[in-house]
Amino acid sequence: MNRYVMCLDNKSHTVSLEVRKVYKVIDDPAIEARGAIRIIDETGEDYMYEAGRFVPVELPETAEEVFETAHA
Repeated sequence: MNRYVMCLDNKSHTVSLEVRKVYKVIDDPAIEARGAIRIIDETGEDYMYEAGRFVPVELPETAEEVFETAHA
């Protein structure tokens, strides 16, 4: 199952993150154990960010399809 988050804070990451934007989470248990998450950011690459910058969100199936085709 895919996971998504919405950005709440982009301080010091204004180029790579947009507040209120939804990002796909890349599963990385080792990173998450350290209080961070890995997402596909504005550069189109996946990077680690502090988990507290984001909140989890649920997307309708049609929105998930858009994410899958955009990053394929």
